[in-house]
Amino acid sequence: MRDDFRFRPCALIATFAAFAAFTTSSRLCAQQAATTLPSVLEMLGVLPAPTYDPAKSEIPRRRPGHPYEPLPQFTEQNPNGVPPAPVDQAGEFLPVPNRWRIMETLGFKFPWYDPYNQNVYKGDKPIDGKDHFLVLTGISDTIIEPRSVPTPIGLQGTSRPGELDVLGRVNQALYTQTFIASVDYYHGDTTFKPPEIEYKATLAFNYNRVNTEEARALQIDPRLGTDRDDGFIGVQELWVDKHLRDLDSRYDFDSLRIGIQPFSTDFRGFLFQDSEPGIRLFGNRDDNRWQYNFAYFRRLEKDVNSGLNDITKSPRHDDIFVANLYRQDFPWLGFTSQATVVYNHNDDSTFYDSNGFIQRPAAIGLQLPRSYDVTYLGYNGDGHIGRVNLTASAYYAIGHQSHGIFVEEPTQIRAGFLAAEASMDFNWIRVRASGAYASGDKNAYDNRSTGFDAILENPIFAGADTSYWISQGVPLIGGGGVGLNQPNGMLPDLRSSNAQGQSNFDNPGLRLLGLGADFDITPTSRVSGNLNELWFDNTATLEALRQQANIGRSIGTDASVAWIYRPFFTQNVVVRLSGAALLPGSGFKSLYGTDHSLYYSVLANVILTF
Repeated sequence: MRDDFRFRPCALIATFAAFAAFTTSSRLCAQQAATTLPSVLEMLGVLPAPTYDPAKSEIPRRRPGHPYEPLPQFTEQNPNGVPPAPVDQAGEFLPVPNRWRIMETLGFKFPWYDPYNQNVYKGDKPIDGKDHFLVLTGISDTIIEPRSVPTPIGLQGTSRPGELDVLGRVNQALYTQTFIASVDYYHGDTTFKPPEIEYKATLAFNYNRVNTEEARALQIDPRLGTDRDDGFIGVQELWVDKHLRDLDSRYDFDSLRIGIQPFSTDFRGFLFQDSEPGIRLFGNRDDNRWQYNFAYFRRLEKDVNSGLNDITKSPRHDDIFVANLYRQDFPWLGFTSQATVVYNHNDDSTFYDSNGFIQRPAAIGLQLPRSYDVTYLGYNGDGHIGRVNLTASAYYAIGHQSHGIFVEEPTQIRAGFLAAEASMDFNWIRVRASGAYASGDKNAYDNRSTGFDAILENPIFAGADTSYWISQGVPLIGGGGVGLNQPNGMLPDLRSSNAQGQSNFDNPGLRLLGLGADFDITPTSRVSGNLNELWFDNTATLEALRQQANIGRSIGTDASVAWIYRPFFTQNVVVRLSGAALLPGSGFKSLYGTDHSLYYSVLANVILTF
């Protein structure tokens, strides 16, 4: 049948003529057939097609039955416009004077306080018509948090005569307001490549007020009562970034940054996440498939109540060296792997905080000044494998310290950490599963310290600061002037504080299993829920501190829920309401008694950003 369907010009001509004779019963139909026939013959190749002569301004094809028509004469509509590029430069960019302000020349002008449209103060266009940009950022962070936390009581501090217990009333309330102002100035055409040079400064002012029901819970002097007001200004960023070189046409680069700068050793803040003074060499290779960091930081003292940097005091004898390497799409497409080596040398001297409590050495065990050298070998991964989103971290800590928490002889540090969180999206629902393990010390009096501790953790994991266990610092009552865990920390590390204390590698460790889900109810509203079960890895250290046998391993069940509202679909206004509860397990009850079957925290947080 394909052979019969081939074009045969002569047969088609005859067929068309017979058809025309049959259907042209009127003069008009005959004229239409006569004028249409040449076009059909031209299409079939029987007659030659008319040629196009540009000099005659004729169109290459005519309407059937009509002669060729000349093109209309061109009239200049924009005499001041930029002429088109020459033929030999087709595809090249045309220079446009002051291209950043084309919208303004068309009549589109926006006020300086509008961050959603072109704004010279938000880096949308240069400040001088060239390649110098300025970005101003202002943030207001407001937190109101009623909570219940185990609270110690002392004979010299109680206002209730006749009370001889060591556990006081648990209700507390926290109000904190932080204002952050940031200035970022940089030079360079940043459309496709990094800035040539960049300067940034960030100041933070914090005011906080805490109300408790027990004296000496907040300050060492019982005469100061049960409340505390405090304010502090900290320098959180002050750095310069110099672009050293571009390596190829795709702008793989090397850069050097010096000054107080934020840095995180991994994707979720498990080991070290802070803003400290240092020097950092970083860059990328192979079209950004490889990234690297070489960095050195010396830690600043922190204000203990706000956690902000205190540049009025000498830096600590706490040095951190970091080398890491990232590889995108390894070992799977869409997954980024990172190998890291972090070395921490600490030889801090004795230090008391502004509330009068000793921070170094920690009021636990021997209470002797201590130094340590520890190297963390780590692997971190983040991305997705098919539909499964996955974050994973693994660290092995190896080193030594001048003496242990309980023994005067030097001890060897051998500790490990594992964490993973997997999630999957089902339309508007994301379901998450989390697991974490931090090794605990098995024998408080031997020469091995096997409790894993971070440098300064801030984990975004298992509900993060929505979780009761991660958000609240619980004091270790009757075992020393330290915390069982730290605010914004996951590890039960028995430190005096995250901000000013030293790492402690003689701690009970952690095991965590959790489930969670995020529900995007609307484009502006999200509801998140988390349920975590927590255990100590080993309670030998706790039993030594409390002189108490058979302390259980169960910390308890941590349940939390949060509602996040973004009315403008951006991060400029974020409102969060959350509630969390810890149902104590056998180990928590062994430490804090059975008077309270539940500990709670309620958080209201409003963040405004310009």
